[in-house]
Amino acid sequence: MDVVSSKHLQAQLLSKFDKQIPFRKPHCRQPHHLQSCFSLAKRYESLAWTHQVLDEIPISDTFAWNNLIQTHLTSNDPLAVLSIYHQMLLRGVRPDKHTLPRVLTASRLSANFPFGKQVHAHTFKLGFSSDLYVITSLIEMYGRLDSVDTARWLFESAPTRNSIAWTMIAKLYLIDNKPDLAIDIFNQIVELEVDIDPVVLATAINACSLLKSLQQARKIHQIARKCGLECHVLVSNSLLKMYVECDNLEEARAVFDAMPSKDIISWTEMIRAYRKTGGFNESLKLLRQMISSGVQPDSLTISSVLPACGRVQAHKQGKEIHAYLLRNGIDMNVKVQNALMDMYVKSGFIELAANVFAGMKEQDIISLTIMILGYSLHGQGELGVDIFCKIKKDSSIEIDELTYAAVLHACRVACMVDKGRFYFNCIKEPKVTHCALMVSLLARAGLFNEARSFIEEYQIEKQVEVLRALLDGCRMHQQLKIGKQVIEQLCELEPLNADNYVLLSNWYAEIAKWDMVDKVRQMVRDMGLKPKRAYSWIEFQNKVHVFSTGDVSHPRSERIYWELQCLMKRMEDEGHNCSSVFGLHDVDEERECLPTGHSEMLAISFGLISTQVRTTIRITKNLRVCQSCHDTAKVLSKMVEREIIIKDPNCFHHFKDGLCSCRDFW
Repeated sequence: MDVVSSKHLQAQLLSKFDKQIPFRKPHCRQPHHLQSCFSLAKRYESLAWTHQVLDEIPISDTFAWNNLIQTHLTSNDPLAVLSIYHQMLLRGVRPDKHTLPRVLTASRLSANFPFGKQVHAHTFKLGFSSDLYVITSLIEMYGRLDSVDTARWLFESAPTRNSIAWTMIAKLYLIDNKPDLAIDIFNQIVELEVDIDPVVLATAINACSLLKSLQQARKIHQIARKCGLECHVLVSNSLLKMYVECDNLEEARAVFDAMPSKDIISWTEMIRAYRKTGGFNESLKLLRQMISSGVQPDSLTISSVLPACGRVQAHKQGKEIHAYLLRNGIDMNVKVQNALMDMYVKSGFIELAANVFAGMKEQDIISLTIMILGYSLHGQGELGVDIFCKIKKDSSIEIDELTYAAVLHACRVACMVDKGRFYFNCIKEPKVTHCALMVSLLARAGLFNEARSFIEEYQIEKQVEVLRALLDGCRMHQQLKIGKQVIEQLCELEPLNADNYVLLSNWYAEIAKWDMVDKVRQMVRDMGLKPKRAYSWIEFQNKVHVFSTGDVSHPRSERIYWELQCLMKRMEDEGHNCSSVFGLHDVDEERECLPTGHSEMLAISFGLISTQVRTTIRITKNLRVCQSCHDTAKVLSKMVEREIIIKDPNCFHHFKDGLCSCRDFW
């Protein structure tokens, strides 16, 4: 061993253990006192004392050294293990087959490849080069610190191999992102009739997950069944995850249901699978079953299921989960708190998201981004910009492109053009999303010439996202001429998108060119395109009530329409006039339908007749709220003294006391 490096190791070790021992140390001069001394040292977590114990042992046997090495490995201190091994050799203690694998592991963990190679040489000198555990440790060390090819060569050269060595090679191929070679190794294991255990099966199944190969996965599943290991929890969990990764929820659920015992990993994986595929209600149902079965969810389970509550109609379940966390003392780490904030933002409770944010002891860039965007979605862009200003002052926080997008969104909502320009110029490599937000900010502010120049400068004339941002500004400021040009560009770029032709049809209708309206509609029919239909829904007594434009299918339709007519009559008597402009609106059916038949108005009316006085009405709409309904909702909120919250694809509209949080810019 290099003398300099050896002295360096010992110096580092001595500096770590230079501590005062606050209690009297017993002497261990007799070998039979050794185990009790080790136990006491471990109890007080004093590894420095463990060294002094060994110094006082007159005859140091290998067992004592191995015990000390294992103590340091367990304490995640591989550097100390290397120093202890060096001391063993200096004192003439002969390492055995239990010493070498542990020292090789320490070499790997400390990334000290030269030391590991020296230990490899010792395995030959000491006659342990054929020991299976030594071989496996060598394979893993070379695979991690050198290359998987070297590890494979060592594996092929080994006089004996067991299932652990085979599994290690397969794992190394997975780490090296070569799942196909890991499958090849497993096929060889099967052909050579090597013992198949749960670990090797789980490794092969993980390879199938990376390959997304259902055919290969089913083959391995069949082998697991033949070996009687299909119901082993490690194998079942791996199969479950693999089927999820291969987008086969049906087979994943079959594995889950067949498991005789499910652990927290099983439940969490199944919950996450349903949430990822949009099965929000099923994921929440599984969480309830999990708790009923006696398995307590952990922070990972909670952060997996909370996104299922990030919908207006699921806010009650989200609050219940939050309460469960508090009652049961489940770890509220940053990831869980971020998931809580995100859930509250998306379900319409920005004030509760702000409470979680304010109570966080530690905030990361994700926390900050969620709140910046959250304030923006709820019409409080200034507060989002304030948070970003605090981030800029903290040099320890690295701002990413998502955070810049969030603050540009906040500037757009608050119409802070100068700040928006400044923050955009801070982005080293702006993406199309950043450019679209900047165009939207300029167009909302009525700066159409600057928006056009910006588009030309960044050569983004053919980006649909950018054109739609420009069109939003045209709609707000009734710039029909520019809007017509943008719509025609969209039709060229997306000739099979029916929404573009709806825009064009509504534009012609606004200027009373009915022949062109008919022509555009006929073209849409000839092309076989179907414009999106508008729907709004509201949750009441754990049931979601859905309304479409002109809907009369609801059991309470007669009462719903009667309530609306009474409200409209009252508005008319009080002199309220609502806009009927649909020139740049992107919903086909709403222009020709009376406002009382629009889906959001039907949902509002249902909420008014179904809930108690002063209860907030919460509605979701799949398409943009039209100008007429927006004006009506503002008036109604003051007339009935209720807050009405409508979430559309762009933002949350908080209607209260005759005003909207979006300030009529949406």
